[in-house]
Parts: sequence; C-alpha cells; structure tokens
Amino acid sequence: MDIKSYRITKVGSLKNLKLVSENIDKPKDNEVCVAVKAIGLNFADVFTILGLYKASPKENFIPGLEFSGVIIDKGRNVTSVNINDRVMGSVRFGSYTTHLNIDYRYVIPLPNDWSYEEGAGFIVQALTAYYALVQLGNIINNQTVLIHSAAGGVGIYANRIAKKFNAFTIGTIGNPSKVDLLKSEGYDEIIVRDGNFKNQLKQKLNGRNLDLILDAVGGKVQRSSFDLLSTTGRMVAYGLSVYASPSSRPNYLNLLYQFITMPRYHTLTLIESNKSVLGFNLIWIYDRTELLLDMLSKINELKLDKPYVGKIFEFQNLIEAVKLFQSGKTTGKVVVTID
Repeated sequence: MDIKSYRITKVGSLKNLKLVSENIDKPKDNEVCVAVKAIGLNFADVFTILGLYKASPKENFIPGLEFSGVIIDKGRNVTSVNINDRVMGSVRFGSYTTHLNIDYRYVIPLPNDWSYEEGAGFIVQALTAYYALVQLGNIINNQTVLIHSAAGGVGIYANRIAKKFNAFTIGTIGNPSKVDLLKSEGYDEIIVRDGNFKNQLKQKLNGRNLDLILDAVGGKVQRSSFDLLSTTGRMVAYGLSVYASPSSRPNYLNLLYQFITMPRYHTLTLIESNKSVLGFNLIWIYDRTELLLDMLSKINELKLDKPYVGKIFEFQNLIEAVKLFQSGKTTGKVVVTID
C-alpha cells in the first residue's frame, strides 16, 4: 500500500524533514495497521529533528510519538481490537505518516465522544504528567505543586491530575496571553515568568511549603525553583526548553551557554537539605509495556477531561505546525490532521 510520510534524512535541521511517498507492508502477527487521522506534536519531536534527543535515530527515520486513527488491518494473533475500531496510540518514533503498523498493545480505544484530534493529544501528555506527579513525585493530598510550562499539554494535565489530590497548584508561563487559559483550568496561582521569578514565587507561595516541582524549562528558573523547595520536597525534570531554538537549526552558542550554566546539585547538599531531584524521558516508559498499560489504566480511573487542543493544522502543513510549536507561542496540544 502506498502511503505518505515525513521522513528525516539526517538530524540537525528542520529543513531535512521531507514529505515522501513510500510503501507499507501488511501488519505482522501481533500488529495492527492504523490509518492515521491525527498526529500530536511534542517537544521531543523538535529535539529529535534537531539531533538533541539521545534516544532517537540519527538519520532516515519518521519522527513523532503520538497518533489517533482507525484500524484497517491486523495480524492473525490480534484479538483485542478489530478492523474499523477507532484508536489512539503512542509509538517510539514514526507517527508523522498517513499509515503505520504497530504492536496492538500500544493502541487503546478512542472514547466515543472524543474526536481524533483529542485522541492525538492524550497519551503522551497524560503519561508524562502522571509519571512525574505520582510515580516519581509521590504526590499526596493537599500538597503544593509548582508546574512550569503550565499552558502546554503536559502542564494542563499535570494540573488536572494534581487537583485529584486536592493540590494547591502554581502554574508558570512565559507569555501573559496564556493567563486566561490557566484560570479556566483552575490553577490557584499564576506566574508570568520574568527576571524577578524567585521573588514572584515567594509571593505566590505566601508561606506555604513547596512540596513538588514539575520542570520542563531548566536554567535559572529551575535553580530558583529548587532553592525554594521545602524539606523532603521533590523536583521532577522531564524537559529543557531553554535548549530550544525557534529556528530550523540548533543555536549552538545558546546550547553551549545553557550547558555551562546548567544547574548542578551536589550530593552532599541534597542530603543535608533533604531534597530530591529526579528526571526521566517517556521513551524509557515506552519500552516497559506492562508499566505503560498499568499507568494508562490508573489514569483512566481518574476520569480526566478531554485534552485541550489549542491549534490544528492539515497534514500538508506539518512543517509549519512544528515551527509554530517550537516557538513556544502555542497553548495546549498542537495537532496535525489527515483527511
């Protein structure tokens, strides 16, 4: 079968991402073939394309972690799903395409009242937020949680999950245009980050303990946040947006500066202060199927609202979608649709 895919010939530049025609084989015994209807964009996609994600291939591959669509074929061992089922799923790279074959365990039913666009904005965001807050952060009732990049897909789900634990949530953003979205999502306090961030955070805490931090920013913002973390507090890092560049190629001078000035945490200081710094990337979870499915089951029990989709592009405009997404000007989930 002929399909269309965005394939990257060599990492290092968005200009190397090309729309190509290729063939797809019939699914293997434990696979399903999905006609992709929507693709969710993630910062890992940008870092992959620019060659800044160690877990990704270096050339000749299809980026993308997240999709939704309909099953059009399946292998002979697949019994849990059927042809014509609407599904959403995650893949270890490969979702920037019109069709893909994938192990049936990595697709789950798309709720009847969810659109394909919403389905493409759920799994990566919800898993990232849940793993950071619950598995690593060990959140308990009535704690105070600081969530950076609060208007993004992960930030929105982090707040929703934290609220299930009656948390007091403080969301930070880099642009005041995102304040209204955070208010509608129920954040208790909102910070528009500036050069006075540490004092801003002190004021918003207003004497509260800071129990848990979810950080995808890095740099001085991360260090200031850690400095105000309470005894026995935990900071979970899952991204470094300070490394991002709005251009088609990495800004190597900025990368060097950010690396040199990256916060370092001395073991002795962590022991003396009773604080923890934890980090993870979702690819690690992807390789542990039972853990991934168990977490998705527990997330389902929380009965979270549908994903917030902030911007939708058509498939032929995928590169423009990536450019806008990497600019940091979007909110919620950026999704690319396929007719």
